Parts: sequence; structure tokens; C-alpha cells
Amino acid sequence: MTETANATPSNWNLPNALTMLRIVLVPVFIWFFLTDGGAYGWWRWAAVLLFLVAIYTDKLDGDIARARGLITSFGKIADPIADKLLIGSALVMLSAAGELWWWVTIVMLVREVGITVLRFVVIRYGVMAASKGGKLKTVLQTVAIFVYLLPVTPANPWLSVVALLVMLAALAVTVVTGADYIIKAVQLRNAGRGIKGA
Repeated sequence: MTETANATPSNWNLPNALTMLRIVLVPVFIWFFLTDGGAYGWWRWAAVLLFLVAIYTDKLDGDIARARGLITSFGKIADPIADKLLIGSALVMLSAAGELWWWVTIVMLVREVGITVLRFVVIRYGVMAASKGGKLKTVLQTVAIFVYLLPVTPANPWLSVVALLVMLAALAVTVVTGADYIIKAVQLRNAGRGIKGA
């Protein structure tokens, strides 16, 4: 039983496959969005549906990994990257279409890319898994993007206000959690160097 408990799960598992699927769905989502071309028609609805499917795989792979003990270092790194690719592409598409301020997208992308790079920089000392604040940030971003993507939002001022308010809340959490990850990265590096020097 000890050997089984200590066995490291293989990277070739269902949760990681779902994570990779989410990455593959990103260019398809972009294609659907661009094909719609601002017409707010069926292609836009297809983009919304694909976005929801991709987001659901994020929840599903996490649930399966925890339930079956299939949490891997690869998954801890690949899962946030998949999320950032999906969220980032949606933000860029919305800004390119003139539906979201570019400065909001830029601030969020700088934070996401910066934290991803930081994860790789400190990976020799340990893996920085997603924090509760990071998960809240992802939820807020997801809800805001979903409302922005809806073809009916531009014609409904109240939906536009809801989307904006949730996006601004997501932006605030994005900045705060970004600072928190930087602090954790420094602590992780310092702890790692202390162990090596001991």
C-alpha cells in the first residue's frame, strides 16, 4: 500500500488529455469568432458554445484529477497555461472587435504572461499551483467574457453594464493575485536556495 500511495501518476491521463483538448479548442474558438465578423449571428453563438465547452473541461479535468489522484506537475503547469490561452484569446478578440477596452486586455495579458514565465523561472524550486484568488480571478474573467461574447449583449445596455462591472472586478482581482504570486515566487526561491545551501 505504501508503494501505491507514493506512486507518481503518469502524465498520460484523462485530466491532462482534457487540458490539451482545451488548448486545441482555442484556435477553433478564434476561427468561429472571426468568421462571424461582428454580425452577431450563428458563428458568434458557436464561439460562445465552444468557449463554454472549453471552460467546462477546465472544471472537469480538475475534478477527475482530484478524485482519482491523478494530479501531476505537468497538469499543474499545463492547466493554467490552457486557461490563459483561452481567456487571453477571448480578450484579444473582444478588444480587436472594439467591444472591450484594449488597456484592460493588455493589463490582464501582461499579468498572465508574467506569472506564467515566473512559474517556469521558479519551477526548479517547486511548482506554484493556482491559488484560491487565482481561481476566483478565472471565474470572474470567465463570467465577464461569457456575457461580452453573447450576441445579444450589444443590444441590451443592462447586459453591457453587467459585463463591464464583472470585468472590472476581474481586473482588480487579476492585479492583486498577480502581486501575491510574485511574493510566493520569491518565498519559494528563497526556501529552495536555503535547502540547497544547508
